[in-house]
Amino acid sequence: MLKNDTHVGSPRSRVDGPAKVTGQATYAAEFTAPDLAHAYVVGSSIARGKITGIDATAAEAVPGVIKVFTHENRPGTAWFSYKYQDMVGPPGDPFRPLASDEVQFSDQPVALVVAESFDVARHAASLVRVSYEQHPHETDLSRARHDSYEPPKKRMGIAPPPKPRGDAVKAFGEAPVRVSGEYTIATEHHNPMEPHATTVIWDGGGKITVHDKTQGVQNSQAYVASVFGLSSDEVRVVSPYVGGGFGSGLRPQHQLFLAVMASLALERSVRLELTRQQMFSHVHRPETINVLSLGADHDGKLRSIQHQAVAATSHFEDHQEVVVNWSGLLYPAENVDLRYELAKLDTYSPGDMRAPGAPLGVFALESAMDELAIATGVDPVELRLRNYAERDENDDLPFSSKELRACYRQGAEKFGWSHRNPKPGSMREGRELIGWGMASGVWEANMMKTSARAVLGADGRLAISCATSDIGTGTYTILTQIAADALGLAMDDVTVELGDSSLPTSPVQGGSWTAASAGSAVMAACQTLRETLLKQAAKIDGSPLANAAIDDVAFSDGRIVMRTDAARSVQLADAVSAGGHDKIEAEESAGPGLIGMMMPKSHSSYTHAAVFVEVRIDEDLGVVRVTRVVNAVAAGRILNPKTARSQIIGGVVWGIGMAMHEETLTDHRLGRIMNHSLSEYHVPANADIHDIDVIFVEEHDDKTSPIGVKGLGEIGIVGTAAAIANAVHHATGKRIRSLPITIDKILAG
Repeated sequence: MLKNDTHVGSPRSRVDGPAKVTGQATYAAEFTAPDLAHAYVVGSSIARGKITGIDATAAEAVPGVIKVFTHENRPGTAWFSYKYQDMVGPPGDPFRPLASDEVQFSDQPVALVVAESFDVARHAASLVRVSYEQHPHETDLSRARHDSYEPPKKRMGIAPPPKPRGDAVKAFGEAPVRVSGEYTIATEHHNPMEPHATTVIWDGGGKITVHDKTQGVQNSQAYVASVFGLSSDEVRVVSPYVGGGFGSGLRPQHQLFLAVMASLALERSVRLELTRQQMFSHVHRPETINVLSLGADHDGKLRSIQHQAVAATSHFEDHQEVVVNWSGLLYPAENVDLRYELAKLDTYSPGDMRAPGAPLGVFALESAMDELAIATGVDPVELRLRNYAERDENDDLPFSSKELRACYRQGAEKFGWSHRNPKPGSMREGRELIGWGMASGVWEANMMKTSARAVLGADGRLAISCATSDIGTGTYTILTQIAADALGLAMDDVTVELGDSSLPTSPVQGGSWTAASAGSAVMAACQTLRETLLKQAAKIDGSPLANAAIDDVAFSDGRIVMRTDAARSVQLADAVSAGGHDKIEAEESAGPGLIGMMMPKSHSSYTHAAVFVEVRIDEDLGVVRVTRVVNAVAAGRILNPKTARSQIIGGVVWGIGMAMHEETLTDHRLGRIMNHSLSEYHVPANADIHDIDVIFVEEHDDKTSPIGVKGLGEIGIVGTAAAIANAVHHATGKRIRSLPITIDKILAG
């Protein structure tokens, strides 16, 4: 018997790695064109009000300045709000740059300077004088929460809280053991390595090629065509490499609109790249306040779960995430009440950030579970096992697969959890207090309809193409592995093209669905190729594969081989040539399917994890070090352990940042962000990261996707912050319910 899976399941280095480390990979702000102009944004200095005047005289007088665009002279675009909607946007009226004299948030674009060089554009932008009529603003969620509301129109793809089960309030009041608390998470801003940028190449005749920092080239293409009244063949969006997205590139950001506007108006190529400070002028994770109450028996068995959350949004959109639903999913209880509301602030709309909603709600839930473990005297792992959910009680469905028990067991064993002294403050080494904490993690395992094309040439080389992006997750690599195994080729004989709106249709890259979706589409296209190749091979005079069925053969070493007799084979190149062409191709789609989408769901699909953390805290200075993390993950079939491990490590690092570092600080008197730079907005550095051990728990799932894959991009962050907070409590006895856990909170009280 011949083994088909040579590459899938094996650790493989990134096929795009050499291009990235040698500088050959080209990003949005690195594409160039003759006569390329450069643009620079002028941002508002107030949080809310009206523009009463703009004086661009001095800016326009600078040699090299081409034009200064404002709301007074910008070209006309689509009138109706729906024209500005994108594939993943929330309900509301999307922001329209330079649309009017109204200022809706601090650093809102109020002018765009276009010049012959970046330096000239930046200098001229500093000379633009804007006068305002200021209006009262509100940027403080602690005050705005009192006017919170349930969003009347739900965001597509975001499940609202399920209907209450039982009487959670009564059950809580009657429970022998009760814990309750308020848990807050600060606003966080995306800070990917590559800032948002757009280079628009003027192709002439009203056609443009747009190089955009995006996680969805076809989303950007549809947005540009709709807003500017262009046909899809007049706009091509290309983004082969993305220097980190984390959700910031899911929706078109304002630099795309402004760059395209300038290019079309001037009929020349234009580049607009946001500065690091300007990266704080748009998408971010919303500040969120959770109130969570658990009622349980003395043995820790849950009777009641109440989880209410209030999240910040803008005045013009109702951004929504799944925040509270996890509390009804992870642990069963007869009485559950989950509520999610929004509060409007004078800020830009929040956006999806790695595992949107889950790290917020799970931080509250898993902190409260740790408090319940202490109140009942039950070990935190044992408490979760006593409250283990065998089915999705939110939707009353079985799970497609769930190996969370194994995650607890294997993670605890690797970490050495059995040696933990449960008494807070009981473990120490020298002047450092040692704390061990743990938490559960959960994230959706989805699959979206995606198309892919496979083309096999007479030279035996295979080309795969799909419009999906690779934001650094290893998509190029795993698609290469899948295709190489499907046709029995070496990975070097496969090329993958991604990030081009002219390629087969794909949704945005987000939600951890790309591996399952694009991978299944590639497999389907290759399967069609296999069948075509066998038919052509069987037609060769004297073919050793005559009358062979597809299940009778294997594809190996560039040949089609009889499984029972390896001597009977045909070269792939000969099979291609037998069709009278120099190549054969197939394009196929994979996804839930229209029938499946209309029928009731038969199961719920999630990835799960158990996170174990050690912290060491200087008892005098309050400095916290996260010295060990073990993350045990169950995510179905692992296509590439090397890139998969990298994804989990990245999520854990971000979880450390969420727990200990990241906090967008706003001066609410001015409504302006104070730490809008990487020097003052803290993210983990190398010295902050120590041992991170990743375990992939074996899990078979034949329902989530045809290739048995669940997503990995998000699960690494979910639960990590909670595990750290629980470890801090174990070390110090202090329960800190507000992230990030800074030194002042450690030392207080």
